[in-house]
Amino acid sequence: MKEIIKDTPWDDLHEECGVFAMYDFDGGDVASSIYYGLFALQHRGQESCGIAVSDTNGPKRNYSLNKGMGLVNEVFNQDILEGMHGDIGVGHTRYSTAGSSCRENAQPLVLSYIKGILGMAHNGNLINAEELRDELSMTGAIFQTTIDSETIAYLIARERLNSATVEEAVARACDRIKGAYSLVVMSPRKLIAARDPQGFRPLCIGKRDNAYVIASETCALDTIGAEFIRDIEPGEIVTISPDFGIKSDKSRCVSKDKHARCIFEYIYFARPDSSFDGKSVYESRIQAGRYLAQDSPVDADLVVGVPESGNAAALGFSLESGIPYGTAFVKNGYVGRTFIKPKQASRESSVQVKLNALREVVAGKRIIMIDDSIVRGTTSDRIVKMLRDAGATEVHVRISSPPFLWPCYFGTDVPCREQLIAYNHTVEEIREIIGADSLAYLQFDRLSQMVDGLEICHGCFDGNYPMDPPENDIRGDYDK
Repeated sequence: MKEIIKDTPWDDLHEECGVFAMYDFDGGDVASSIYYGLFALQHRGQESCGIAVSDTNGPKRNYSLNKGMGLVNEVFNQDILEGMHGDIGVGHTRYSTAGSSCRENAQPLVLSYIKGILGMAHNGNLINAEELRDELSMTGAIFQTTIDSETIAYLIARERLNSATVEEAVARACDRIKGAYSLVVMSPRKLIAARDPQGFRPLCIGKRDNAYVIASETCALDTIGAEFIRDIEPGEIVTISPDFGIKSDKSRCVSKDKHARCIFEYIYFARPDSSFDGKSVYESRIQAGRYLAQDSPVDADLVVGVPESGNAAALGFSLESGIPYGTAFVKNGYVGRTFIKPKQASRESSVQVKLNALREVVAGKRIIMIDDSIVRGTTSDRIVKMLRDAGATEVHVRISSPPFLWPCYFGTDVPCREQLIAYNHTVEEIREIIGADSLAYLQFDRLSQMVDGLEICHGCFDGNYPMDPPENDIRGDYDK
Protein backbone atom coordinates (compact mmCIF):
# COMPACT_ATOMS: atom_id res chain seq x y z
CA MET A 1 0.00 0.00 0.00
CA LYS A 2 1.30 3.45 -0.87
CA GLU A 3 1.79 5.82 2.02
CA ILE A 4 -0.83 8.57 2.20
CA ILE A 5 0.23 11.50 4.37
CA LYS A 6 -1.89 14.19 5.91
CA ASP A 7 0.65 16.99 5.83
CA THR A 8 2.86 17.82 2.93
CA PRO A 9 6.58 18.05 3.63
CA TRP A 10 6.14 21.73 2.87
CA ASP A 11 7.40 24.03 5.62
CA ASP A 12 4.15 26.02 5.64
CA LEU A 13 1.94 27.05 8.47
CA HIS A 14 -1.65 25.92 8.21
CA GLU A 15 -4.83 27.77 9.03
CA GLU A 16 -7.33 25.69 10.96
CA CYS A 17 -10.52 26.33 8.97
CA GLY A 18 -13.03 28.64 7.35
CA VAL A 19 -16.74 29.18 7.98
CA PHE A 20 -19.57 30.34 5.75
CA ALA A 21 -23.28 30.73 6.53
CA MET A 22 -26.32 32.07 4.72
CA TYR A 23 -29.99 32.88 5.39
CA ASP A 24 -32.27 33.68 2.45
CA PHE A 25 -35.33 35.55 3.72
CA ASP A 26 -37.10 34.84 0.40
CA GLY A 27 -36.96 31.09 1.09
CA GLY A 28 -34.51 30.11 -1.65
CA ASP A 29 -32.17 27.14 -1.25
CA VAL A 30 -28.74 28.19 0.00
CA ALA A 31 -26.65 25.00 -0.34
CA SER A 32 -25.16 25.90 -3.72
CA SER A 33 -24.18 29.39 -2.58
CA ILE A 34 -22.56 27.95 0.55
CA TYR A 35 -20.66 25.52 -1.68
CA TYR A 36 -19.17 28.37 -3.71
CA GLY A 37 -18.44 30.30 -0.53
CA LEU A 38 -16.50 27.33 0.84
CA PHE A 39 -14.73 26.96 -2.49
CA ALA A 40 -13.43 30.52 -2.03
CA LEU A 41 -12.26 29.56 1.48
CA GLN A 42 -10.57 26.32 0.41
CA HIS A 43 -7.14 27.74 1.24
CA ARG A 44 -8.14 27.81 4.93
CA GLY A 45 -8.58 24.05 5.11
CA GLN A 46 -8.15 21.21 2.64
CA GLU A 47 -8.80 18.07 4.68
CA SER A 48 -12.54 18.00 5.18
CA CYS A 49 -15.62 20.10 4.57
CA GLY A 50 -19.35 20.06 5.08
CA ILE A 51 -22.67 21.86 4.64
CA ALA A 52 -25.82 21.70 6.79
CA VAL A 53 -29.08 23.36 5.72
CA SER A 54 -32.58 23.62 7.14
CA ASP A 55 -35.98 24.86 5.97
CA THR A 56 -37.16 27.57 8.37
CA ASN A 57 -40.73 27.01 7.20
CA GLY A 58 -40.58 23.29 7.88
CA PRO A 59 -40.66 21.30 11.13
CA LYS A 60 -38.08 22.27 13.75
CA ARG A 61 -35.97 19.17 13.37
CA ASN A 62 -35.66 19.16 9.59
CA TYR A 63 -32.15 19.43 8.23
CA SER A 64 -29.87 18.08 5.54
CA LEU A 65 -26.19 17.46 6.29
CA ASN A 66 -23.38 16.33 4.03
CA LYS A 67 -19.71 16.29 5.00
CA GLY A 68 -16.62 14.25 4.25
CA MET A 69 -12.87 14.11 3.84
CA GLY A 70 -11.34 15.97 0.93
CA LEU A 71 -11.68 19.19 -1.00
CA VAL A 72 -15.00 20.97 -1.48
CA ASN A 73 -15.35 19.81 -5.09
CA GLU A 74 -14.51 16.24 -4.06
CA VAL A 75 -17.10 16.00 -1.27
CA PHE A 76 -19.93 17.72 -3.18
CA ASN A 77 -21.42 17.35 -6.63
CA GLN A 78 -24.47 18.76 -8.36
CA ASP A 79 -26.76 15.91 -7.35
CA ILE A 80 -25.85 16.27 -3.68
CA LEU A 81 -26.36 20.04 -3.69
CA GLU A 82 -29.67 19.84 -5.54
CA GLY A 83 -30.91 17.40 -2.90
CA MET A 84 -30.12 19.75 -0.02
CA HIS A 85 -33.19 21.95 0.47
CA GLY A 86 -33.22 24.78 2.97
CA ASP A 87 -33.14 28.57 3.20
CA ILE A 88 -30.68 28.68 6.10
CA GLY A 89 -27.37 26.88 6.39
CA VAL A 90 -23.80 26.75 7.64
CA GLY A 91 -20.65 25.45 5.97
CA HIS A 92 -17.12 24.63 7.01
CA THR A 93 -13.77 23.71 5.51
CA ARG A 94 -11.14 22.29 7.80
CA TYR A 95 -7.47 21.69 8.37
CA SER A 96 -6.50 19.77 11.53
CA THR A 97 -3.32 19.13 13.46
CA ALA A 98 -1.89 15.63 13.90
CA GLY A 99 -4.05 12.82 15.19
CA SER A 100 -7.51 14.16 14.46
CA SER A 101 -8.04 13.99 10.72
CA CYS A 102 -11.17 11.87 10.33
CA ARG A 103 -14.72 12.21 9.10
CA GLU A 104 -16.13 12.29 12.63
CA ASN A 105 -14.28 15.56 13.23
CA ALA A 106 -15.51 17.18 10.03
CA GLN A 107 -17.90 20.09 10.46
CA PRO A 108 -20.55 21.47 10.64
CA LEU A 109 -21.84 19.73 13.74
CA VAL A 110 -25.61 19.28 13.99
CA LEU A 111 -27.34 18.50 17.28
CA SER A 112 -31.00 17.52 17.57
CA TYR A 113 -32.39 18.39 20.99
CA ILE A 114 -35.58 19.47 22.72
CA LYS A 115 -35.61 22.93 21.13
CA GLY A 116 -35.09 21.61 17.61
CA ILE A 117 -31.79 21.49 15.75
CA LEU A 118 -28.55 23.35 16.24
CA GLY A 119 -25.98 23.50 13.44
CA MET A 120 -22.58 25.01 14.13
CA ALA A 121 -19.22 25.66 12.49
CA HIS A 122 -16.18 27.04 14.29
CA ASN A 123 -12.82 28.57 13.37
CA GLY A 124 -10.21 28.81 16.14
CA ASN A 125 -8.96 26.98 19.20
CA LEU A 126 -10.13 27.08 22.80
CA ILE A 127 -7.57 27.09 25.59
CA ASN A 128 -10.03 25.72 28.19
CA ALA A 129 -11.52 22.96 26.01
CA GLU A 130 -10.17 20.13 28.17
CA GLU A 131 -11.60 21.60 31.36
CA LEU A 132 -15.04 22.19 29.81
CA ARG A 133 -15.07 18.77 28.19
CA ASP A 134 -14.38 17.07 31.51
CA GLU A 135 -17.12 19.10 33.18
CA LEU A 136 -19.68 18.21 30.51
CA SER A 137 -18.66 14.54 30.56
CA MET A 138 -19.24 14.40 34.31
CA THR A 139 -22.82 15.58 33.79
CA GLY A 140 -23.64 13.00 31.13
CA ALA A 141 -22.44 14.43 27.83
CA ILE A 142 -21.29 11.77 25.36
CA PHE A 143 -18.79 13.13 22.85
CA GLN A 144 -18.63 11.80 19.31
CA THR A 145 -15.57 13.79 18.21
CA THR A 146 -12.23 15.02 19.55
CA ILE A 147 -12.75 18.65 18.52
CA ASP A 148 -13.44 21.49 20.90
CA SER A 149 -16.19 22.70 18.56
CA GLU A 150 -18.39 19.93 19.94
CA THR A 151 -17.81 21.31 23.44
CA ILE A 152 -19.11 24.70 22.26
CA ALA A 153 -22.15 23.08 20.63
CA TYR A 154 -23.02 21.18 23.83
CA LEU A 155 -22.65 24.34 25.90
CA ILE A 156 -25.02 26.24 23.61
CA ALA A 157 -27.59 23.41 23.66
CA ARG A 158 -27.50 23.20 27.47
CA GLU A 159 -27.71 26.94 27.94
CA ARG A 160 -30.66 27.07 25.54
CA LEU A 161 -32.76 25.09 28.00
CA ASN A 162 -32.54 27.99 30.47
CA SER A 163 -32.50 30.86 27.99
CA ALA A 164 -35.34 32.82 26.41
CA THR A 165 -33.65 32.86 22.99
CA VAL A 166 -30.95 30.96 21.13
CA GLU A 167 -28.80 34.10 20.89
CA GLU A 168 -28.91 34.36 24.69
CA ALA A 169 -27.75 30.74 24.87
CA VAL A 170 -24.86 31.50 22.49
CA ALA A 171 -23.92 34.50 24.63
CA ARG A 172 -23.92 32.42 27.80
CA ALA A 173 -21.75 29.79 26.12
CA CYS A 174 -19.34 32.51 25.01
CA ASP A 175 -19.02 33.55 28.65
CA ARG A 176 -17.66 30.07 29.40
CA ILE A 177 -15.19 29.56 26.57
CA LYS A 178 -11.71 31.07 26.33
CA GLY A 179 -9.48 31.38 23.32
CA ALA A 180 -10.02 31.96 19.62
CA TYR A 181 -13.45 31.45 18.09
CA SER A 182 -15.36 32.72 15.10
CA LEU A 183 -18.69 30.88 15.20
CA VAL A 184 -21.69 30.51 12.95
CA VAL A 185 -24.78 28.89 14.48
CA MET A 186 -27.96 27.79 12.70
CA SER A 187 -31.13 27.43 14.76
CA PRO A 188 -34.61 26.59 13.43
CA ARG A 189 -35.39 30.26 12.72
CA LYS A 190 -32.21 32.30 13.25
CA LEU A 191 -28.61 32.59 12.12
CA ILE A 192 -26.13 33.66 14.81
CA ALA A 193 -22.47 34.63 14.50
CA ALA A 194 -20.00 35.29 17.31
CA ARG A 195 -16.39 36.44 17.43
CA ASP A 196 -14.12 36.19 20.45
CA PRO A 197 -13.31 39.45 22.32
CA GLN A 198 -9.70 39.45 21.10
CA GLY A 199 -10.77 39.04 17.47
CA PHE A 200 -8.14 36.41 16.64
CA ARG A 201 -9.91 35.22 13.49
CA PRO A 202 -11.78 37.25 10.86
CA LEU A 203 -15.55 37.20 10.43
CA CYS A 204 -17.70 39.47 8.27
CA ILE A 205 -21.29 40.11 7.15
CA GLY A 206 -22.52 40.39 3.58
CA LYS A 207 -25.84 40.70 1.76
CA ARG A 208 -27.11 39.49 -1.62
CA ASP A 209 -30.62 40.54 -2.58
CA ASN A 210 -32.72 39.47 0.44
CA ALA A 211 -30.17 37.00 1.84
CA TYR A 212 -27.58 37.61 4.53
CA VAL A 213 -24.17 35.95 4.56
CA ILE A 214 -21.52 35.37 7.26
CA ALA A 215 -18.03 34.46 6.09
CA SER A 216 -14.48 34.09 7.36
CA GLU A 217 -13.17 36.29 4.56
CA THR A 218 -14.51 38.98 2.26
CA CYS A 219 -13.27 37.09 -0.82
CA ALA A 220 -16.02 34.52 -0.20
CA LEU A 221 -18.65 37.27 -0.40
CA ASP A 222 -17.24 38.39 -3.76
CA THR A 223 -17.41 34.83 -5.08
CA ILE A 224 -21.20 34.62 -4.68
CA GLY A 225 -21.86 38.26 -5.62
CA ALA A 226 -22.70 39.42 -2.12
CA GLU A 227 -22.08 42.97 -0.97
CA PHE A 228 -19.76 43.46 1.99
CA ILE A 229 -21.65 45.12 4.85
CA ARG A 230 -19.10 45.15 7.67
CA ASP A 231 -16.76 43.11 9.84
CA ILE A 232 -18.18 41.55 12.98
CA GLU A 233 -16.40 43.30 15.83
CA PRO A 234 -14.26 41.39 18.32
CA GLY A 235 -16.60 40.25 21.11
CA GLU A 236 -19.75 40.93 19.10
CA ILE A 237 -22.65 38.49 18.71
CA VAL A 238 -24.87 39.04 15.68
CA THR A 239 -28.33 37.53 15.21
CA ILE A 240 -29.99 37.48 11.79
CA SER A 241 -33.69 36.79 11.26
CA PRO A 242 -36.54 38.12 9.07
CA ASP A 243 -38.16 39.68 12.15
CA PHE A 244 -35.44 42.27 12.80
CA GLY A 245 -32.74 41.83 10.14
CA ILE A 246 -29.40 42.18 11.94
CA LYS A 247 -29.41 42.46 15.73
CA SER A 248 -26.12 43.15 17.47
CA ASP A 249 -24.98 42.39 21.03
CA LYS A 250 -21.72 44.19 21.85
CA SER A 251 -21.86 43.73 25.60
CA ARG A 252 -18.82 41.42 25.48
CA CYS A 253 -16.67 43.75 23.41
CA VAL A 254 -13.49 44.96 25.10
CA SER A 255 -11.32 48.03 24.60
CA LYS A 256 -9.29 48.08 21.38
CA ASP A 257 -5.99 47.76 23.24
CA LYS A 258 -7.07 44.22 24.24
CA HIS A 259 -7.68 43.09 20.68
CA ALA A 260 -5.28 40.46 19.33
CA ARG A 261 -5.83 39.75 15.65
CA CYS A 262 -3.65 36.96 14.28
CA ILE A 263 -0.94 38.75 12.32
CA PHE A 264 -0.51 35.70 10.11
CA GLU A 265 -3.93 36.29 8.59
CA TYR A 266 -2.28 39.28 6.93
CA ILE A 267 1.09 37.65 6.28
CA TYR A 268 -0.05 34.26 4.98
CA PHE A 269 -3.44 32.72 5.83
CA ALA A 270 -6.00 35.02 4.23
CA ARG A 271 -6.38 35.37 0.49
CA PRO A 272 -4.77 38.57 -0.83
CA ASP A 273 -8.12 39.76 -2.23
CA SER A 274 -9.64 39.78 1.27
CA SER A 275 -9.68 42.52 3.86
CA PHE A 276 -9.70 41.98 7.62
CA ASP A 277 -11.01 44.63 10.04
CA GLY A 278 -10.63 47.34 7.44
CA LYS A 279 -7.10 46.47 6.34
CA SER A 280 -6.38 44.98 2.91
CA VAL A 281 -4.41 41.74 3.11
CA TYR A 282 -2.71 42.53 -0.21
CA GLU A 283 -1.64 45.99 0.92
CA SER A 284 -0.27 44.65 4.21
CA ARG A 285 1.90 42.16 2.29
CA ILE A 286 3.11 44.85 -0.09
CA GLN A 287 4.03 46.96 2.93
CA ALA A 288 5.92 44.07 4.56
CA GLY A 289 8.00 43.77 1.39
CA ARG A 290 8.70 47.49 1.41
CA TYR A 291 9.92 47.28 5.01
CA LEU A 292 12.22 44.39 4.12
CA ALA A 293 13.74 46.48 1.34
CA GLN A 294 14.22 49.42 3.69
CA ASP A 295 15.66 47.44 6.59
CA SER A 296 17.57 44.67 4.79
CA PRO A 297 18.61 45.91 1.34
CA VAL A 298 20.88 43.91 -0.93
CA ASP A 299 22.31 44.33 -4.44
CA ALA A 300 20.63 41.95 -6.88
CA ASP A 301 19.15 41.60 -10.36
CA LEU A 302 15.69 40.19 -9.64
CA VAL A 303 13.16 39.90 -6.80
CA VAL A 304 10.97 36.79 -6.75
CA GLY A 305 8.35 35.40 -4.39
CA VAL A 306 7.74 31.84 -3.23
CA PRO A 307 4.11 31.22 -4.32
CA GLU A 308 1.61 32.20 -3.32
CA SER A 309 1.95 34.28 -0.16
CA GLY A 310 5.47 35.47 -0.94
CA ASN A 311 4.47 37.12 -4.21
CA ALA A 312 2.91 40.33 -2.88
CA ALA A 313 5.77 40.90 -0.42
CA ALA A 314 8.23 40.37 -3.28
CA LEU A 315 6.40 42.99 -5.32
CA GLY A 316 6.59 45.37 -2.35
CA PHE A 317 10.34 44.77 -2.06
CA SER A 318 10.70 45.47 -5.79
CA LEU A 319 8.64 48.67 -5.65
CA GLU A 320 10.69 49.99 -2.75
CA SER A 321 14.14 48.93 -3.99
CA GLY A 322 13.71 49.51 -7.71
CA ILE A 323 15.01 46.00 -8.43
CA PRO A 324 12.83 44.30 -11.08
CA TYR A 325 10.15 41.85 -9.95
CA GLY A 326 9.88 38.51 -11.70
CA THR A 327 8.28 35.06 -11.60
CA ALA A 328 10.88 32.41 -10.84
CA PHE A 329 8.64 29.50 -9.87
CA VAL A 330 5.89 27.51 -11.54
CA LYS A 331 3.53 25.98 -9.00
CA ASN A 332 1.63 22.75 -9.60
CA GLY A 333 -1.90 23.79 -8.72
CA TYR A 334 -3.11 20.20 -8.47
CA VAL A 335 -1.09 19.31 -5.39
CA GLY A 336 -3.22 19.65 -2.27
CA ARG A 337 -2.28 18.96 1.30
CA THR A 338 -3.03 15.27 0.92
CA PHE A 339 -1.00 13.36 -1.65
CA ILE A 340 1.18 10.31 -2.11
CA LYS A 341 4.58 11.09 -0.66
CA PRO A 342 7.54 9.96 -2.76
CA LYS A 343 9.50 7.24 -0.99
CA GLN A 344 12.79 8.31 0.52
CA ALA A 345 14.72 6.27 -2.02
CA SER A 346 12.80 7.82 -4.90
CA ARG A 347 14.41 10.48 -7.05
CA GLU A 348 11.25 12.56 -7.02
CA SER A 349 11.61 15.53 -4.69
CA SER A 350 8.41 16.36 -2.84
CA VAL A 351 9.33 20.04 -3.16
CA GLN A 352 9.79 19.79 -6.91
CA VAL A 353 6.46 18.01 -7.21
CA LYS A 354 4.97 21.27 -6.02
CA LEU A 355 7.37 23.88 -7.43
CA ASN A 356 9.79 24.16 -10.31
CA ALA A 357 12.19 27.00 -11.10
CA LEU A 358 12.17 28.85 -14.42
CA ARG A 359 15.74 28.50 -15.66
CA GLU A 360 15.21 31.15 -18.35
CA VAL A 361 14.32 33.71 -15.66
CA VAL A 362 17.00 33.08 -13.01
CA ALA A 363 20.06 31.81 -14.91
CA GLY A 364 23.05 34.11 -14.44
CA LYS A 365 21.19 36.42 -12.05
CA ARG A 366 21.51 37.46 -8.43
CA ILE A 367 18.14 36.58 -6.92
CA ILE A 368 16.29 37.97 -3.89
CA MET A 369 13.81 35.29 -2.80
CA ILE A 370 10.91 36.41 -0.58
CA ASP A 371 8.98 33.89 1.53
CA ASP A 372 6.44 34.41 4.31
CA SER A 373 8.14 32.31 7.02
CA ILE A 374 10.66 29.65 7.95
CA VAL A 375 9.12 27.26 10.46
CA ARG A 376 11.16 24.07 10.76
CA GLY A 377 13.54 24.94 7.95
CA THR A 378 12.90 21.63 6.21
CA THR A 379 12.24 22.99 2.70
CA SER A 380 13.94 26.37 2.41
CA ASP A 381 17.26 24.72 1.63
CA ARG A 382 15.67 22.78 -1.24
CA ILE A 383 14.07 25.91 -2.70
CA VAL A 384 17.38 27.77 -2.54
CA LYS A 385 19.12 24.82 -4.18
CA MET A 386 16.43 24.77 -6.85
CA LEU A 387 17.31 28.35 -7.78
CA ARG A 388 21.03 27.58 -7.81
CA ASP A 389 20.46 24.51 -9.97
CA ALA A 390 18.54 26.73 -12.38
CA GLY A 391 21.62 28.93 -12.70
CA ALA A 392 21.20 31.68 -10.09
CA THR A 393 24.60 33.09 -9.17
CA GLU A 394 23.45 34.37 -5.75
CA VAL A 395 20.34 33.72 -3.65
CA HIS A 396 19.44 36.21 -0.93
CA VAL A 397 16.49 35.16 1.25
CA ARG A 398 14.14 37.66 2.88
CA ILE A 399 11.29 36.56 5.17
CA SER A 400 8.16 38.73 5.57
CA SER A 401 7.73 37.79 9.25
CA PRO A 402 10.03 37.70 12.30
CA PRO A 403 11.55 34.36 13.41
CA PHE A 404 9.16 31.91 15.09
CA LEU A 405 10.23 31.28 18.68
CA TRP A 406 7.00 30.13 20.40
CA PRO A 407 4.05 27.83 19.53
CA CYS A 408 0.52 29.04 18.79
CA TYR A 409 -2.52 27.99 20.85
CA PHE A 410 -5.15 30.04 19.04
CA GLY A 411 -5.89 28.28 15.79
CA THR A 412 -2.70 27.78 13.79
CA ASP A 413 -0.21 24.94 13.84
CA VAL A 414 3.02 26.67 14.87
CA PRO A 415 4.68 23.64 16.52
CA CYS A 416 6.48 23.26 19.85
CA ARG A 417 9.64 25.31 20.36
CA GLU A 418 12.00 22.38 19.87
CA GLN A 419 10.77 22.03 16.27
CA LEU A 420 11.27 25.71 15.42
CA ILE A 421 14.56 26.26 13.64
CA ALA A 422 14.91 29.83 14.97
CA TYR A 423 14.64 28.60 18.57
CA ASN A 424 17.74 26.44 18.18
CA HIS A 425 19.80 28.50 15.73
CA THR A 426 20.97 32.03 15.06
CA VAL A 427 20.06 33.83 11.84
CA GLU A 428 23.58 33.20 10.56
CA GLU A 429 23.31 29.49 11.36
CA ILE A 430 19.95 29.31 9.56
CA ARG A 431 21.50 31.06 6.56
CA GLU A 432 24.18 28.38 6.42
CA ILE A 433 21.64 25.57 6.82
CA ILE A 434 19.46 26.77 3.92
CA GLY A 435 22.46 27.65 1.76
CA ALA A 436 21.58 31.31 1.12
CA ASP A 437 24.10 34.07 0.46
CA SER A 438 22.26 36.25 2.97
CA LEU A 439 19.17 35.97 5.17
CA ALA A 440 17.04 38.59 6.91
CA TYR A 441 13.66 38.59 8.63
CA LEU A 442 11.02 41.31 9.00
CA GLN A 443 11.79 43.38 12.07
CA PHE A 444 9.39 42.80 14.95
CA ASP A 445 8.33 46.45 15.30
CA ARG A 446 7.19 46.43 11.66
CA LEU A 447 4.30 44.04 12.41
CA SER A 448 1.99 46.68 13.81
CA GLN A 449 3.05 49.19 11.16
CA MET A 450 2.15 46.85 8.30
CA VAL A 451 -1.48 46.76 9.52
CA ASP A 452 -1.70 50.49 10.28
CA GLY A 453 -1.54 50.09 14.05
CA LEU A 454 -4.28 47.47 14.49
CA GLU A 455 -3.83 45.50 17.70
CA ILE A 456 -2.38 42.07 16.88
CA CYS A 457 -1.31 38.80 18.50
CA HIS A 458 2.46 38.28 18.23
CA GLY A 459 2.87 35.52 20.81
CA CYS A 460 4.53 33.16 18.32
CA PHE A 461 7.35 35.69 17.93
CA ASP A 462 7.94 36.91 21.50
CA GLY A 463 6.01 34.55 23.82
CA ASN A 464 3.74 37.38 25.05
CA TYR A 465 0.31 35.86 24.49
CA PRO A 466 -2.89 37.90 24.88
CA MET A 467 -4.04 35.37 27.48
CA ASP A 468 -2.36 32.60 29.46
CA PRO A 469 -1.90 29.47 27.33
CA PRO A 470 -3.26 26.12 28.59
CA GLU A 471 -1.13 24.14 31.02
CA ASN A 472 -1.50 21.07 28.80
CA ASP A 473 -0.89 21.44 25.08
CA ILE A 474 -4.04 19.86 23.67
CA ARG A 475 -3.75 21.13 20.12
CA GLY A 476 -3.39 17.64 18.66
CA ASP A 477 -6.55 16.32 20.32
CA TYR A 478 -9.01 19.17 20.60
CA ASP A 479 -8.76 21.38 17.55
CA LYS A 480 -10.55 22.50 14.45
